[in-house]
Amino acid sequence: MERTLELIAIKDIRPGLKNLNVIFIVLEVGHPTVTKENREVRTCKVADATASINVSIWDEPGKLIAPGDIICLTKGYASVWRNCLTLYSGKNGDIQKIGSAQAQSVTPVQQNSVSSSKVPSGNTRFSSETSGNGKPKTSQRGKGASRSGPRGERR
Repeated sequence: MERTLELIAIKDIRPGLKNLNVIFIVLEVGHPTVTKENREVRTCKVADATASINVSIWDEPGKLIAPGDIICLTKGYASVWRNCLTLYSGKNGDIQKIGSAQAQSVTPVQQNSVSSSKVPSGNTRFSSETSGNGKPKTSQRGKGASRSGPRGERR
């Protein structure tokens, strides 16, 4: 079974955009940062044929992604974190490995002239429960609790 997605090129991603579907290749996977809630988050550098961007990957999916993986992120959103445009998986979003650059002799996905693409299902799927804003579910902050960013750092 195949599904049709409206894909966006990384060069067209702007802060505040939501419900983004992007296919990219993983260039670098950052070291994990452990939050106060004992969750791991990694910042990955990814790219398509048009540009590169940081992607924030939480928990188990971050352990499974490696440089060279071709990933389809669905229902994501873009925001600025520490002066860098960053892509996040949304509440009902999905991060799915659809291929590997080492296993294929292809160049990164050409999206300049592509408005939609068929993505095969049944590939490796990474998912993590989120709170609706693409960030993992955490307990509510109590009075006097510190406000922290996606990596647990104080803002």
